[in-house]
Amino acid sequence: MIFKYRHYLIEVTIFVFPLEMLLMNENELKSFLNEKYLIYSTVDFIKDDPVQIPHRFTITQDIEIAGLFAAVFAWGQRKTIINKSKDLMARMDNSPFDFVKNASANDLQSLNGFVHRTFNADDVKGFVLALQKFYATSDSLETLFIHEHDAHDLKNGLHQFKRYFIENGILARTERHLPDPFKGSAAKRINMYLRWMVRNDAVDFGVWKNISPGLLSCPLDVHSGRVARSLSLLKRTQNDWQAVDELNSALRKIDASDPVKYDFALFGLGVFEKFS
Repeated sequence: MIFKYRHYLIEVTIFVFPLEMLLMNENELKSFLNEKYLIYSTVDFIKDDPVQIPHRFTITQDIEIAGLFAAVFAWGQRKTIINKSKDLMARMDNSPFDFVKNASANDLQSLNGFVHRTFNADDVKGFVLALQKFYATSDSLETLFIHEHDAHDLKNGLHQFKRYFIENGILARTERHLPDPFKGSAAKRINMYLRWMVRNDAVDFGVWKNISPGLLSCPLDVHSGRVARSLSLLKRTQNDWQAVDELNSALRKIDASDPVKYDFALFGLGVFEKFS
C-alpha cells in the first residue's frame, strides 16, 4: 500500500513496508537510509523542530547557549519545547551570550516565573551562573567535551560536561536534566545538542571544529529506537547507553565518518512515516 502526504513543504511517499523491506542487505539499507536522510535534512525541517531556536542567532556563543537550553528542554511536545525556549530567549533579551556574560543578581530576576515541566527558574539561574563562570575564561563549550573524550566516542566528554555544571553553579535538583552515560543514560538530548554543534549541513551548524562527526552518538529515543530495531540495526530492547553503543556500531559500518546523519532518517521514518 502506498500513499502520499506533504510535510515541511515536501511531498513524501509513505510505504506500508512489506517484510522484504526489513530484510535488506547492507548496500540496500545504506541506499534506503541515505534517501531518507536527504528527504529530512533540509531547511524545511527547521521550522517545526527545537533546532530553530539556535538558528535565530549567528554568533557561536549565542548558538551554543540557545542550543543548550533548547536541547535540555527537549522532552514532551515539540511545540511546547519551542515556545518555552522562545520564552527563555525573550527573558534574556534575545541575546543569550550577552545576558550570560553580564547577568547581575538583579538581571537574574527576569527569569523568575519561568517553568518548563520540572525545569524552573532556579534551574535556569544555576545554568546561567555556571555558563557565566565558564565564559569568563573560555570561548566555547566545545572544550568541555574534548577535554575528556577518547578515540571511540564522547562518553567521557558527556560525563565531564555534566560534572562541570554540578561543580559550578547548578542545584542538586537540576542534575536530573544533564544525563550521564556512566549511569546508563542514553543521553538523548545532549547527543542531539552535539549533533547540532558538530555536524554541518542544512540543519546542523558545524560551529565546533575540533570534534569529529564520526565520534557522535545517535540521539536515541522511542521513535529512532523502534525504527532501528525494525531495520535490525539494534537488538537491545532498552533505550540506554548499551543500546546507543550498539546502534553506533551499526551506523558506523554504514558511514564511519558521519554516522549520526542517519538520525534524520530514523526520526523521519518513525515520526512522519510511522515505520514499524
